Amino acid sequence: MGWLGALALLSALALCRCLRRPGTHPHLPHVHCYSAGELQDGEAPAHFVSRSLRWDHYVPVQLVPQLERLQDEARRRRRRRHHRERACPALQLRAGLRSEPNERSISPWRYRIDEDENRYPRKLAFAECLCDGCVDVKTGRETTSLNSVAIHQTMMVLRRKPCPRPSGPGLVTFEVDYIK
Repeated sequence: MGWLGALALLSALALCRCLRRPGTHPHLPHVHCYSAGELQDGEAPAHFVSRSLRWDHYVPVQLVPQLERLQDEARRRRRRRHHRERACPALQLRAGLRSEPNERSISPWRYRIDEDENRYPRKLAFAECLCDGCVDVKTGRETTSLNSVAIHQTMMVLRRKPCPRPSGPGLVTFEVDYIK
């Protein structure tokens, strides 16, 4: 019975090896490789995007469409009038609630969209301080007696990497990465 059980175990292992998903590396069982046809444009594999892990709930992802729309509008306006490079703005107390929070802050900031084709999500919004110091509420001008401090938030992303050899050419895998 011992050699018969060993034979059954070996045949079961051989069957499991034959049922392995094409594109997976035999020596790295947790690496899944994907062809371009298996991935939708700019999307991650479905098992990475589940109900519990929704990138569209992260603010850096939610802001991107709104910021792209605002950038398009600003480009159209810039064509009509001369645009100057943005620097630390003077505080306009009269603007009040009509302006955006990032414009009426004593530590103003702007958003930029960072795009990385080898990252999912591909586009993320990042805030950048506009001043080295802060804006004095009495004068409305920048003062270095106060300082602006960047706040960093860690976010999980997926990095697209070429599959380890000996997989076929053009296959990619995804690795979890944490960015600030």
